[in-house]
Amino acid sequence: MSVARMPATIGAFLSEAAERFADKTALVFEEQVWTFKQLDDASSRVAGYLQSQGVGRGDRVSLYSPNCAEWVIAYYGVLKIGAVVNPLNLMLTPDEAVYAMKDCGAIAVFGSADLIAQLLGVLAGTHVRQCIVLTGEAPPGSIDLQRILKNGTSDFLVPEIGADALSTIGYTSGTTGFPKGAVLTHRAIMMNTAMTATMHVRTCADTVVSALPCSHVYGNIVMNAAMAYGMTLVLHKTFDVQRVLQSIQTHRATLFEGVPTMYMYLLGSPVLHEYDLSSLTRCTVGGQTMPETKMLEVEAALGCPLIELWGMTELGGLGATHSLYGPRRHGSIGVPLPHLQARIVNSAGSGEPVPQGEVGELLIRGPVTMKEYLGQIQATLDAFDTDGWLHTGDLVRQDADGYLYVVDRLKDMIITGGFNIYPAELERVIAEYPGVAMAAVGSVADEAKGELAKAYIVPQHGVAFNMDGLDRHCRSRLAAYKVPRAYQLVASLPMTSNGKILRRKLHTLDE
Repeated sequence: MSVARMPATIGAFLSEAAERFADKTALVFEEQVWTFKQLDDASSRVAGYLQSQGVGRGDRVSLYSPNCAEWVIAYYGVLKIGAVVNPLNLMLTPDEAVYAMKDCGAIAVFGSADLIAQLLGVLAGTHVRQCIVLTGEAPPGSIDLQRILKNGTSDFLVPEIGADALSTIGYTSGTTGFPKGAVLTHRAIMMNTAMTATMHVRTCADTVVSALPCSHVYGNIVMNAAMAYGMTLVLHKTFDVQRVLQSIQTHRATLFEGVPTMYMYLLGSPVLHEYDLSSLTRCTVGGQTMPETKMLEVEAALGCPLIELWGMTELGGLGATHSLYGPRRHGSIGVPLPHLQARIVNSAGSGEPVPQGEVGELLIRGPVTMKEYLGQIQATLDAFDTDGWLHTGDLVRQDADGYLYVVDRLKDMIITGGFNIYPAELERVIAEYPGVAMAAVGSVADEAKGELAKAYIVPQHGVAFNMDGLDRHCRSRLAAYKVPRAYQLVASLPMTSNGKILRRKLHTLDE
């Protein structure tokens, strides 16, 4: 067997894996099983079809679908011909999706039948000329991917694609206005994949279970690492506790990857201990910070280490994590990936480094950072300083050994009477209280102090919750100005498609 190396492009991840692993199972999705050779052939058929339709190097192609095997096939098919993928968040409405497609100049879109049907009526004014249905019955005006796979050819002209060519335009969440398209190269995604695999020791001996959206940077790196290094990826359309547990048991998974809310649901499941999870050797958690107490509970319940990681769209994946074989510190996102540099500067905008242990904004520099925000010169200038450091918008501190700790998002910080309150700090304290399944802290307006902190709590099922006890707990652990001024029990919290809590939407839960 040949030795793994970094290929020239992302599309070559799958082609070279097919040469090395051939008939090994690459992907399992809803009882469908695909080998590396089958995925490679199918994606080449997509590449050949796109070329026959005039799609080529630099052209933008959108992906608008839930997780499925066909999403993976389309992704690599697009990249094999040097076109640029535009993975769209499933939470986008058709109008919002069209905004992104129009902004990036997409000329084709792959999607599920229901989403393509919704798009067909609102594509006027875009450059889209091909709508290809990945799953479901193709509506009039669209093309069925299955016809392409059945009748197409896997022959296509391999264009000259360098590592610095564009590969991806990923749109930010748009919390501060219209979403921005982060432009990433093949090198950025490949380096992120390689360094993530290095830190977590991802190899062909692994089977990974994931319900993370492939369209999200976390899920995308999970997918790319699996394809590049010969892992078996057991992919779920959405997260369901029992189906995930069954997958881990059935496929003897060595790795499960998720966001904090997924682990909270696992911990709260009455059937958790009915499954054999002994094959797990490690799990990863990212997307948001997770309270240390909950991380310890997860490790005890699953019987393996839980490795925290941190990343963002503008990095095409991870920026920091822990090494599997190195020391780990719960509550820390670890250290920057190899080949990355990190700085912590005054969040007021002066750019001055903060003393060790103090809170400041995290800046990242290295080969995984985006090139720009597509078509947004000022936003790009604001994102990078003159020395090429990318402003992440995350407030962190660093200990004496270089470990990074995320305090909160700069935009989520609550200012009460001139004092800074970090919601994540309050959420960690609240999560320690018995009976708390999940918690989120947002702000409410106050005439005297500007803003006050309010906590929204999802109680554990069947637990008689003591709100007065929670308040006493918070007052014993937090400075007086940090203690939430209001608490509210809720059935659920607003979340993104990948399970990240949307603090900006908490106000919609107000009584």
